[in-house]
Amino acid sequence: MRMKLSDLGERRIIDKIIKMLRKCPQALLPLGDDAAAYELMDDLVLLIHTDMLVWKTDVPPAMSPYQVGRKLAVMNYSDIAAKGGKPVGILVSFALPSNTDMNTLLEIMRGIEDYSKSVGAYVLGGDLNESNEIIVSGTSIGLARKNEVISRFSAKPGDFVAVTGYFGRTGAGLKILLEGISVDESIKEPLVKSVLEPNARIKEGIALAKSGAVSASIDSSDGLAESLYELSAASDVGFIIFEEKLPIPREVVEFSKITKTDPLEYVFYGGEEYELVLTVRKGMWEIAEREVRSIGGSLFQIGHVIEERKILLKRRDGSIEEIKRKGYQHF
Repeated sequence: MRMKLSDLGERRIIDKIIKMLRKCPQALLPLGDDAAAYELMDDLVLLIHTDMLVWKTDVPPAMSPYQVGRKLAVMNYSDIAAKGGKPVGILVSFALPSNTDMNTLLEIMRGIEDYSKSVGAYVLGGDLNESNEIIVSGTSIGLARKNEVISRFSAKPGDFVAVTGYFGRTGAGLKILLEGISVDESIKEPLVKSVLEPNARIKEGIALAKSGAVSASIDSSDGLAESLYELSAASDVGFIIFEEKLPIPREVVEFSKITKTDPLEYVFYGGEEYELVLTVRKGMWEIAEREVRSIGGSLFQIGHVIEERKILLKRRDGSIEEIKRKGYQHF
């Protein structure tokens, strides 16, 4: 019996593909990390990542073509940042219906160009093809020093678990956009903006890489819970996360009260926040925090690495429960 993609889901499909591929001798990171890392000369490493947006499944209501282009750049550069690299540029490929308005294409391109410019990167080229729906694919390129590249695979028991920003806004913001929920503008504006205009933590990634304090790192675009599970599998460790230390924005708490929902659902399963989820080596927290603060960023300590391969949440009342692995998967 032939197996369909829908029988497997995204993670198992990727696992099957990786198992059939050869390892590149010059690759510094295993297949399945946020980006490919290819060793060049003079201690330099080329970082390469690719990501795409399919209009039907990836573009929420109210997102303009300009914001689509901007988001494509963010999602590609974020994975370069997770490895400690500085983005150099991006290659962009379009698949478009023939009746697409030319201004739509130009606005997407302008969004990519403007965000690339803001982080010191360039649009380096691309491709154009015809399709039944709009698909935009990016391939980002970055550079890092060999001894500063951060993998997913080196977290150790006793390390600290940290994140570079707040969680929960995008999940709540997407709920507003999809369900048309009416809330006060002071709550709505930051939640919706987090969906339509995300940012990659590029400066933070570079600062953390230079600190030498980070043992593992991942981009959080698939959600905090999924990111923790991916790090757990890669490093063969577990995590205990403290509810009281989770950085939850005020507007997410207020939105949860209004809608009678659990704010932790947005925190762990919202996704597309493009923060960095990382582990900091024992005895090096102050170094990592100082480096991030020096570039105007934030670093929140939310838990510890443990030996047992479980993802646990310690509640404010002292009870401990397992954080479930759930969230959106393609197929």
